[in-house]
Amino acid sequence: MEKTMIYDAKEFKDAVALAILKEVYDILKERGYNPINQIVGYLMSGDPGYITSYKDARAKITSISPSKILEVIVKEAVE
Repeated sequence: MEKTMIYDAKEFKDAVALAILKEVYDILKERGYNPINQIVGYLMSGDPGYITSYKDARAKITSISPSKILEVIVKEAVE
């Protein structure tokens, strides 16, 4: 008999946001950028120009609100 699984939507959204952030980090690194500087620049200014459009990195990171990105980073740091 299979059990019903319960998923927390917030945890799922956090996991998606973290996966996108890591993917954008890797894309920036692949292009020769300093990913931390570029992501921080984006978060501080709100200017998506800090993120390359290569492999849709800009579209991916702008699909998440900057506050959600910060929330996920802080949560990841303390857990």
